[in-house]
Amino acid sequence: ISSSSNSISTSSSSISRSSSSSISTSLLLLTAVSAYVEAFDVIVSGPVAQYVSLSQQIGGDVQKHADMMKQAFSDQRKLLVTASSSQKPSDAVLTTLLQPVSKAIQQVQAFREQNRTSPFFNHLSAVSESVPALGWVAMAPKPGPYVKEMQDAAMFYTNRVLKDYKEKCVTSLPVSCLRVQVSCLVFLSSGTRPMWTGSRPTSPSGPSCRATSKSTTPPGGGCPPPPPPGPPPPPQDLSGPTGGDSGASNRNALFASINKGSDITRGLKHISDDQKTHKNPTLRNQGAAVRPGPKPFSSSPRPTGPAASTRTLPPVLELEGKKWKVENQEGAQNLVISNTELKQVVYAFKCNQSTLQVKGKINSITIDSCKKMGLVFDDVVGIVEVINCRDVKVQVMGKIPTISINKTDGCHVYLSKDSLSCEIISAKSSEMNVLVPNKDGEFTELPVPEQFKTIWDGQKLVTTATEIAG
Repeated sequence: ISSSSNSISTSSSSISRSSSSSISTSLLLLTAVSAYVEAFDVIVSGPVAQYVSLSQQIGGDVQKHADMMKQAFSDQRKLLVTASSSQKPSDAVLTTLLQPVSKAIQQVQAFREQNRTSPFFNHLSAVSESVPALGWVAMAPKPGPYVKEMQDAAMFYTNRVLKDYKEKCVTSLPVSCLRVQVSCLVFLSSGTRPMWTGSRPTSPSGPSCRATSKSTTPPGGGCPPPPPPGPPPPPQDLSGPTGGDSGASNRNALFASINKGSDITRGLKHISDDQKTHKNPTLRNQGAAVRPGPKPFSSSPRPTGPAASTRTLPPVLELEGKKWKVENQEGAQNLVISNTELKQVVYAFKCNQSTLQVKGKINSITIDSCKKMGLVFDDVVGIVEVINCRDVKVQVMGKIPTISINKTDGCHVYLSKDSLSCEIISAKSSEMNVLVPNKDGEFTELPVPEQFKTIWDGQKLVTTATEIAG
């Protein structure tokens, strides 16, 4: 009985040591994971939580949009937790792991497009333009500049919101909400540095990370173990001659030839005058005909692979809900939208060498990615936007409060007498002209400044438009 008791106590001690070792190992793993996502948790519990709280106070579309952003950050954190305990995945596996985050980003952007008539459209646009920053985990090796680029992309609509509420109240909820949303990107840009090791946020000592189905996932969770290593390479054969000996002999022969001095030319063959091509035109022509060597460049095009099939989308002119869709119009000069209502909007996309006339009073008009497009409309109560276009002409017959020109080369705006108080906002555009009507019915063409001068007056930056003479 005594020996049995001793063996039992010895087994208990070993079991206790084994359990203690496994528990300490688990604690180290959890500590590593917690330390790894700590920087991201600071962002989620700080600016993101404040942004969601302010959005709930605003309510409506802003609250719904914020809930989608909260889900996107949640999916991002799950990805970071998985990556912190796994080895660096391949690009194909990374694409599968990024699908939840990518789906959340698309949902945020689609919500903005579905609510273009929302009173908070500029607010939704600012958030939608910045949400691709969550794709920083796929940007190697420095994700910080990419996040900063997405922050700059959202600044256009952010400034719109600040302008809209400037005269009302600077401390209003929409302004405060957007300021916090911008701070989320600032924290994310700086917070990616401690989360980024090597080329992606992974654990070199963790298991291999694979995109597998639920049925193949091990019961303990996490990624499946890596495959066993292959056989070692065969031993190198050192019995044969090495490349170093042949290289040394070649170098010795080269230096020996150089050290000959003037005697190095004694081995050259003498060429008589009748064998020289520059003194014998007949020999030159014959030599050109039989001269070996690579073929000269041919003017015929080099054969390429099968040409990519160009897909031509059908033209569209229809009313879908509250949106008039005008898409893929080619050379259509008599496009007319009539029987309009105040709540409706017009969206023209990829129309070339076409003319669109909008009759009646409408909410807003957007022209996107069009070339040589003409737009004539009566009254717009909101805004007319020209984005990513070239050689566009816009004519106002009635009233319009604001015209926005963004990323456009060549835009002529014809104002009416009732729309002379219109505000024209431009960014990243060139060759813009505004035509103002005279008393005799003619138009005076005035260019929109494209070059600016900024100076420091001791307290702030002062920017003025510059005029180029010539």
